[in-house]
Amino acid sequence: MEYVMELDQLSKSYGRKKVVDGFSLKMEKGHVYGLIGPNGAGKTTVMKMMAGLTGADSGKIRFFGSENLDKMRDRVSFIIEEPYMDLSMTARQNMEYIRRLRGIPDQGRIDELLAFVGLENTGKKIAGQFSLGMRQRLGLAMSMLPGPEIMVLDEPINGLDPEGIIDIRNMLMELVRTRKVTILISSHILKELSELCTDYAIIREGKLVEELSHEELLQKTHTRLALQTDDVTRTATVIEEKLNIHDYKITHDNEIMIYERLDELKKISKTVTDQGLIITRFNLEGESLEEYYIGKVGEKS
Repeated sequence: MEYVMELDQLSKSYGRKKVVDGFSLKMEKGHVYGLIGPNGAGKTTVMKMMAGLTGADSGKIRFFGSENLDKMRDRVSFIIEEPYMDLSMTARQNMEYIRRLRGIPDQGRIDELLAFVGLENTGKKIAGQFSLGMRQRLGLAMSMLPGPEIMVLDEPINGLDPEGIIDIRNMLMELVRTRKVTILISSHILKELSELCTDYAIIREGKLVEELSHEELLQKTHTRLALQTDDVTRTATVIEEKLNIHDYKITHDNEIMIYERLDELKKISKTVTDQGLIITRFNLEGESLEEYYIGKVGEKS
């Protein structure tokens, strides 16, 4: 198994307070890891140690199997707490500064990335006049400029409106899909993490409480797909014969509850509608990530 990042028993104290306590995590290439925990749980400190902004008291960090962190960090981008940029400069000027700082020869990357994040038409408007969402998108573009293989993002959607959250989520999903970027992301908005992440690490008082995949989360929260169509009998035949789904049941009001293949919702929906069936209900139900998380840490983030 290829691990692009490994944290091994990291610990960090400030005075007598131990902020991170033996935290370990391994990340696979192309996965999106959600780091979740209450305020003060140690999320940002873990990311600062990865970025070299603060040193670990003990433990090891490896990127791409190497402990030569100064060299390996050239393949990693970080946004810790908030994107760094010069608010007196335009989006293009900020991007040009990063390009020269990182020694990136291709100026065309600036146009490509500004278009990717929807900031290609900001012209002479300085970053200080940007909305929070625009600054977050510019921060992402700046972090993507060197072509990172890993992105470490601390609360990138904090304070954004629903439309801004969706924009950032879609951009990150596109990066994973097209460029196989590996992402470690922390957020208080757990619903958004549940729609983005492939894996989760729950941290409390600096310790790893639990690590689980999205599929394991679905199993543990008893998540199911509630499907209803205009013909329940034909639908049952379709999901068995066309989708090879057998872990389901039909309720008294002719809803079909599906308990497997829940990471293939688009395929299930398309297969059912391609057979001429009309979907009248199509919802994931069960315990949410937030409810599961509260059960683990005992409080809301």
